[in-house]
Amino acid sequence: MNYYESPYSSIPTVIKNILIINIIMFIATLVNQNFMISTFALFYPTTPWFHWWQPITYMFMHGGFWHIFFNMYTLFCFGCIVENIIGSKKFLIFYFVCGLGAAALHLALQSMGSINSQMIPTVGASGAIYGVIIAYAMLFPEAKLTLLFPPITLSAKWMAVAFIAIELFTGVTGTVEGVAHFAHLGGMLFGWLLILYWKKKGTLFNRN
Repeated sequence: MNYYESPYSSIPTVIKNILIINIIMFIATLVNQNFMISTFALFYPTTPWFHWWQPITYMFMHGGFWHIFFNMYTLFCFGCIVENIIGSKKFLIFYFVCGLGAAALHLALQSMGSINSQMIPTVGASGAIYGVIIAYAMLFPEAKLTLLFPPITLSAKWMAVAFIAIELFTGVTGTVEGVAHFAHLGGMLFGWLLILYWKKKGTLFNRN
């Protein structure tokens, strides 16, 4: 990549395919919601609707237009840059580790009764995408970011801290229902740990 070019001049391979798969899955959900949710959303393992592939497929499912729009918009904004920096192979591993980590923390808290219902399916790429945001913040901690609403500008590292604080507060207090806050935190935690691991090994920027 020529670093004098815009990082969005071409959509990198993994991001492009993730976008395509998410759109296909969303259209399929519009056509047959009951089948798609019961088959591909993430259910608690002891429920009759659980299938072994759901910890992967749930991250390609979404609950509505704005859900998929904001997730894919955020993935495009941050993911293109992260993939171009660390390489497609490493980014693919990173994305799935964050998504699986998000599912793991969410299910772990369900098993302890910390999340009210084990019968409610979990959908969305948010856990993996929150991991991507952490990766961006670790790569470019002083980059300035402005939220759409409210229009507040912060450095990437403080924006990430703000997201963590909001998700932790809303998850613990239950003030925003219907959102898997601890899945978001799980994605951020596993993303942070994986970036630290690659940095420690000195392989973060090894694109092979």
